[in-house]
Amino acid sequence: MNLPVLGKKAPPAPGESTPEKKARGLRKKLLRKRVILPAVACILAAAAAVRFLAPGQSVPDITQNYVTAAVERRDITAQISGSGTLQAANSYSVTSLVEGTILTADFEEGDQVEAGTVLYTIDDSDMSSTLEQAEISLNQSQRSYDSKLEQLEKLTVTAPKAGRILSLDVEVGDEVAAGQTVGTVRNSDTMRLTLPFLASEAESFYVGQSATVTLDSTFETLSGSVTKISGNNEVLTGNVIVRQVTIQVQNPGGLSTAQSGSASIGGVDSAGSGNFTYTAEEPITAQVSGEVTQIYVWEGSWVDEDAAVLSLSSDSLEDEIQSASESLRNAQLSLENRYDQLENYTVTSPIQGTIIDKNYNAGENAEGNQVLCTIYDLSYLTMTLNVDELDISSIAVGQSVSVTADAVEGKTYEGVVTKVSVAGTSSGSATTYPVTIRIDDTDGLLPGMNVDAVITLDSAEDVLAIPSAALSRGNTVLVTADSPSAANGTLSEITGAEGEEYYSVTVEVGTSDSSYLEITSGLQEGDTVVYIPTAASSENAFAMMGGAMPGGGMMGGGAMPAGGNMGGGPGGR
Repeated sequence: MNLPVLGKKAPPAPGESTPEKKARGLRKKLLRKRVILPAVACILAAAAAVRFLAPGQSVPDITQNYVTAAVERRDITAQISGSGTLQAANSYSVTSLVEGTILTADFEEGDQVEAGTVLYTIDDSDMSSTLEQAEISLNQSQRSYDSKLEQLEKLTVTAPKAGRILSLDVEVGDEVAAGQTVGTVRNSDTMRLTLPFLASEAESFYVGQSATVTLDSTFETLSGSVTKISGNNEVLTGNVIVRQVTIQVQNPGGLSTAQSGSASIGGVDSAGSGNFTYTAEEPITAQVSGEVTQIYVWEGSWVDEDAAVLSLSSDSLEDEIQSASESLRNAQLSLENRYDQLENYTVTSPIQGTIIDKNYNAGENAEGNQVLCTIYDLSYLTMTLNVDELDISSIAVGQSVSVTADAVEGKTYEGVVTKVSVAGTSSGSATTYPVTIRIDDTDGLLPGMNVDAVITLDSAEDVLAIPSAALSRGNTVLVTADSPSAANGTLSEITGAEGEEYYSVTVEVGTSDSSYLEITSGLQEGDTVVYIPTAASSENAFAMMGGAMPGGGMMGGGAMPAGGNMGGGPGGR
């Protein structure tokens, strides 16, 4: 038999077609799944076998043990399978954040709970005094801060009464102290005159009643109105009983407090005269200390009550306000923290699920950072399937998965891929990627069970198929000379053990599984393919040790290792 020349794998030709690329990827997958014994290992094994030959026995030739298979129609399903352990959809260990006596724990293992369900209540009496102290501290800080803000408002000095600025005693840049008078405001546009009237007559007067005022010096008369009537009687000389009545008149411009006058109300004359007074005359006083930064009025100008007169600035007051604000915020945070701690004394379920473990009961003392109970969300289960790097590109979210469990015989569960991770794990020359599968129908399944999962990638029904090992490099297949497709092939240098001629035919491939490969063109029914089966490597190693091969094959007819086609024959990868 003619053996091909040993050589390196030829690189893919430029412009390689899509089927060629698909076949090349298939051959790479098959290579990963087959046991390969290098040619050197075979030679070493043969050399070792020489030591066990009988005297005079010669070293046999190493020949390839080809087998044949008919091209036939069959169903092919491409699948990826693996095993994993079931896990709950979600799990949570409920932990105690505080210490204390457990007052209530009204649930048992196996109970279904909703998110927010009260699981434990812990004695919080120790928190009451702490919480009260935090509230008192917050109130004190709030009052201090409000007081500082009031002082900040008082940096703007205002007029105590409406009137004209009689005097300003400071200038921009002056430093003033709290309580210092910075000016005077006087209302001389209207004057007041308080006079005694007979009590019996004054009883009939009313506020707003018209009055006629007569100046003592010039006997000039002015119109006025009653603004106030005293309710108390006074006794004047001669046992005259009177009441004081205040009359307001417009200042024509010449009235002052040095002038006096009398008045008549409703035809009743006053029992005496009196001196005029200004409607208002008040000092303007700074309420806080500071530096004068701006003056808004001038002497002689009119101002309304509470109108701004001047502004002060105070660095010390700003620092005090900042400090008071920080103290207030600290008190707020402290109180919030106390309330948060108070909430920790009522332990609720963070998720909806089933109580798996209950570690503490009512009456027991809960310690900090201890697991009180464990909750599983069993609304669905998940498993992780580790997929080889050569297959991970075929997996996508949403693919259906068939799941079986040894613990539940005769039932197949439907799962779905929910996550394909890109974080691979390498072991030797292979890398796997975790794929998460969700199972909604969980009847009979429990977390921790071992299950098998199968993901169907592709399928083809009633298609031409050949054993996967029959595909050679370059998308070629060896067929026997009597095959109909041999007419489309080229005579191969490889011959059978009895000198049979084989022809190399170019094919296009489709779907494949672990054993068979779909042929979309190049072969037809009635063809017979020739190839080295994947088990040939182990058979060859057995024969080289001088043993009989399965089926009676001896050393002289031993097979080459799987994949040992040495230069492009079937199985050569």
